[in-house]
Amino acid sequence: MLNRRNFLRNLGVGGTLLAIPATILKAETSLKGGKIDLSALTIRGRVHASGKGVAGVAVTDGFNIVQTDKSGNCLLPSNKTAEFVYISIPAGFAISHNKGIAAFYKQVSAGNGNSFQADFVLERLEVNDRNHNFVVWADPQVVSESDAEQMKTKSAPDLRDLVKSYPPGSLFHGIGCGDLVWDHFELYEDYRTAIEISGIPFYNVIGNHDMDIDARTDDLSAKTFKKEFGPTYYSFNRGEVHYVVLDDVFFIGTAKKYIGYLTELQLQWLEQDLAMVKKGSTVVVALHIPTNTGSARRNDLKEDELGGVVSNRKKLYNLLEGYKVHIMSGHTHMNEKWTEGDITEHVHGTVCGAWWTGPVCSDGCPNGYGVYEVRGGEIQWYYKSTGKSRDHQLRIYPKGALKDKPGEIVANVWNWDPAWKIEWYEDGQFKGEMERRVGLDPMAERLYSGAQLPKKHKWVEPTLTDHLFYASPSVLAKKVKVQATDRFGKVFTEEITF
Repeated sequence: MLNRRNFLRNLGVGGTLLAIPATILKAETSLKGGKIDLSALTIRGRVHASGKGVAGVAVTDGFNIVQTDKSGNCLLPSNKTAEFVYISIPAGFAISHNKGIAAFYKQVSAGNGNSFQADFVLERLEVNDRNHNFVVWADPQVVSESDAEQMKTKSAPDLRDLVKSYPPGSLFHGIGCGDLVWDHFELYEDYRTAIEISGIPFYNVIGNHDMDIDARTDDLSAKTFKKEFGPTYYSFNRGEVHYVVLDDVFFIGTAKKYIGYLTELQLQWLEQDLAMVKKGSTVVVALHIPTNTGSARRNDLKEDELGGVVSNRKKLYNLLEGYKVHIMSGHTHMNEKWTEGDITEHVHGTVCGAWWTGPVCSDGCPNGYGVYEVRGGEIQWYYKSTGKSRDHQLRIYPKGALKDKPGEIVANVWNWDPAWKIEWYEDGQFKGEMERRVGLDPMAERLYSGAQLPKKHKWVEPTLTDHLFYASPSVLAKKVKVQATDRFGKVFTEEITF
């Protein structure tokens, strides 16, 4: 069976025919040497909770979407290229999971028949999910058993303990934002163990290191990921927020070569999906490669790297117009945020830091993950450093840390965005706001700079970042305090004594 992303077929949102190119219809062989089977398949099913049908649940085969009727029944015209049938779990219901891995899909297995039955059982929550929380784990990227052991013994227990620090009954879910492993698929079992240890259900995103790099095209590059985690694009709901997961890693048929790109099939599916979401709602979109970053600007490049951002991102933004949007991404191994209009993108520091070589990412952001607190349609957030308090939001370097500016101190405020205010005090006297400049984090330089560092992966290098702040204390200064106030009014301080 050829991957579903090859075909545009059946009826779209407005009844528009999605034509199948004649070259595909005439195709004689699939990648396995057999004919592509485009014969009709009717998917039938029922969505129910405690035996009672649930109306209005979105059901999809990855091409088109229908909603269940008042009895919870659905009928979805499809064809035999469909791999999965899956639902967008509605608000008010628990996230079905298998030891922490979200279970919202069934693999289509029609055999020689022309119909497939897919029933889904939901469980109503005992608490209102209008208020809930979620975390984003970007790039666990384990390549060895020793990496996996750190993930299981440090990262997973840290998340478990964070969840326990919230009031009993608090709702949490996680998003594994891609590069769950580093091409070593046997380590997916360790990732699953880590998720189970964390104690919360996780939805998962495909990353460039989760692809089958021996595939000859993108169409079959997600074969292993799908076997482990199901569809690569889907949606779900919790409270007043609609969540969407997309696959923006497009494999170009050469080992480890890819671009950031969203296929037409996904965009047409998303158009249908969003048609069922009220304008003005909050929509969270999770994907691996950032839709955009400041990398080209920081590094004085004429254009972005094709594998570093989503090339057709503006087409995605067009579909998201009218919603309050938060985009969750990873891939870059550094922390960054940008806002334009009603869209905010959160590019996350990683679970693995700089590929498990040290305690910080290449921009000096600690190993860790994003935490998001949802109250109705509003979201607040912070960055949780592994092994540190949730109040650990900045680090100060003393005079002498900067070789070219030995009289300056520097503060790294890794979750900074333009709504933050970074101020400093010298010996108790307020001195004003610190100066922000693009630069390299001193710890990242010390750990990763040069051809011989770090020993584990010598190609790792520090990267330029926007979240460094500078000040010049007097020669008589004895103590400097840096005070960082985030966009939500929360104040974090660190002090350094000379």
